Amino acid sequence: MATKFDISPEKRASQFQFFYRQLFVTPPPVLRRDVDLAGKTAIITGANGGIGLETARQLLDLGCAVILAVRDERKGDIACQELSNGRNIAPEMIRIWKLDLSSYDSILAFAERAKHLESLDIAILNAGVYKATESFSPTGYEEGIQINFLSNMLLTVLLLPIIKEKRVGNSPGHICVVSSDTAAWSRLEERSSDPLLSAFKHKMPTWDMADRYGTTKLLGQLFLVELAKRISPSVVTLSCANPGFCHGSELARETHGLVRFIYKIQSYFLSRSSSVGARTLITAVTTLGDQAHGQYVEDAKIQPMTPIVYKPEGLGLAKRLYNETLDELSFAGVGDIISRVSQGAR
Repeated sequence: MATKFDISPEKRASQFQFFYRQLFVTPPPVLRRDVDLAGKTAIITGANGGIGLETARQLLDLGCAVILAVRDERKGDIACQELSNGRNIAPEMIRIWKLDLSSYDSILAFAERAKHLESLDIAILNAGVYKATESFSPTGYEEGIQINFLSNMLLTVLLLPIIKEKRVGNSPGHICVVSSDTAAWSRLEERSSDPLLSAFKHKMPTWDMADRYGTTKLLGQLFLVELAKRISPSVVTLSCANPGFCHGSELARETHGLVRFIYKIQSYFLSRSSSVGARTLITAVTTLGDQAHGQYVEDAKIQPMTPIVYKPEGLGLAKRLYNETLDELSFAGVGDIISRVSQGAR
């Protein structure tokens, strides 16, 4: 957290900076002449369309085999066909695995399957939901909190020892969790709740889908900050990255009516392509090295996280959230997994 930034967290979090980034900043592509991932394997969740699909495409261009982790295998087949068009690649370069982040059983089965891979070097956890209406998962948590935060953090921890063991060569593997500008705008009204996590099992007085989505991403940043303190970047590098506001994504698939219309207008004037957004995710896992560990990557460079992350209140929240999350996910032995992985490099 001692990284020096070229902009303050507060300035980066401003609406003006968001508009500036969207309209005037274009992250550069990562090219094969600079990065060669031949022999390596990456998992991309939510890979059947939008940013996930473009991330898989760019990894393939760098020589990396990809596993498309999708909820709907039929859509995965379509994505596989699209990625294969115009490429003379071996069939094993693209695999489709089922993953339903709303189900802990599905996540556990997915991680168990990954243990049998010959190699695994990269995981880009892109899948998430943007809930237009409030709903709750079988675990009792609001659905966005469940999928975007708890399920993604469970998958992150489960993949740690697999990537540690299966990575190719001596360079560390990398897990990147996709984040968002909206994390900086979250009000996090539950911050004073004790315990913190259980507050997300209660209905909001008024449903605010944008704020709740931002909160799910803020929780991810807070947790990763703490997790990165316990995992050496020489073993597995951990980062979160923001592709920006991109069109072609299915993130707003649940919106309708006036909200859908406003989203389309915003997308027309402000969004960048999914292929441009994916460049930041590729940069995070290929070129920044251990500098990205525990950091937030935006427009292909390390930038400040949400301002609260650097304040005493945020540091306390991160520790509470980390401990409560480990308790919540204790059925999967996450605490023991982290302890084993933290014991040193291969």
